[in-house]
Amino acid sequence: MDFSYSAITKNGQRESGTIQAASAAAAGHLLKEQGLLPTRVEESRKSSVVSFFKNVSTISLDEKINFVENLSVMLKAGISISRGLQILVKQTKNARYKGILADIANQVESGKSLGEAMAKYPAVFSNIFVSMVKVGELSGNLDKSLEYLSVQLQRDADLRSKTKGAMIYPSVIVAAIIIVGVLMSIFVLPSLISVFKDFSANLPLSTRIVISAVDFMSNNAFLVIGGLLALVGAAVAALRTPGGKRAFDIFLLHFMVINSIIKKINLARFARILSSLLKSGVPIVQSLEVAGNSLGNIPYRELVAETAVSVKLGKPLTEALNKRPDLFPILVVQMIQVGEESGTMENILEQLAGHYEEEVDDVLKNLSSVIEPLLLLFIGGVVGLLAVALISPIYSISQTIS
Repeated sequence: MDFSYSAITKNGQRESGTIQAASAAAAGHLLKEQGLLPTRVEESRKSSVVSFFKNVSTISLDEKINFVENLSVMLKAGISISRGLQILVKQTKNARYKGILADIANQVESGKSLGEAMAKYPAVFSNIFVSMVKVGELSGNLDKSLEYLSVQLQRDADLRSKTKGAMIYPSVIVAAIIIVGVLMSIFVLPSLISVFKDFSANLPLSTRIVISAVDFMSNNAFLVIGGLLALVGAAVAALRTPGGKRAFDIFLLHFMVINSIIKKINLARFARILSSLLKSGVPIVQSLEVAGNSLGNIPYRELVAETAVSVKLGKPLTEALNKRPDLFPILVVQMIQVGEESGTMENILEQLAGHYEEEVDDVLKNLSSVIEPLLLLFIGGVVGLLAVALISPIYSISQTIS
């Protein structure tokens, strides 16, 4: 948010203006860093379009990774947390992130721990972020915890980037097919089909269906376009509800081609996060709770939450996982069990994470070659049906004329 201020410069002159910060205290802290002595700091009542976009600007995963890596390096070099945060505030270009870091730096200087200060911003710093920082502070190995966190965030960023990249091609193709199909039905096919209506020949069923569909779409163009937009909006709204999201996640787990990718992504993420948390010294129950909340698929999230409760009651980690071999394969459960018995859980989980991350990479690389034939079959089928529906009447018309 924006704050208007009045301050005294080093030369004793008065200066006024506006500054971007997360709170009034953070704004005063930023002014002091600039060599100013603030005399008045209050929230600006007038908000410009530029400041609005600054307030709603997103904080990318890359920015968080840079923050973690830089802070870890500075702590290893012997720089204090508060001074390291001040340096990072000056380096950060994102206005919203700059304000948040300034507020965190101010809280740390006021006596709060870094983990407590970060917990104030759950939308920016996730559970795994805050948990690993808190454990690192308690154990005195914050630099090590930040190093593990950096690896986890980097792996997460790579996985997201590859997944999004693999889905761009099929998404664009499907969207283009839908748009072209609707536009042809509204603007192109009506003039072509009008020729068939001028003849009294008995048209094939496929042609009559196409004519009825095209007539409806051309006569109700705005209704059709509005209906499609409403359908997309309703689907998006449904996916934002717990029930809709859960139903969609279950559907993905049973949809061919996609289901294996979804399972491997969640297994890789679970193993990587749990390994990082355990290495940082986070207790097993808390690690499971954080790892479960970090998973994207709801059935996986529910199973890991159930596992955390089971472990809290003193049962083995693998007991709850054994109930769902469709989510956690027998091989994974057995390896985790070996890790429990031998005390090498962190290393085995890291090996599992690396194994599934490699498998996800291989699948995503070949995803386009798998989806492309399916898309071609779909397009060919639609074109074939239209061709039959539009060409077969020609024979009927020619017989009528003869």
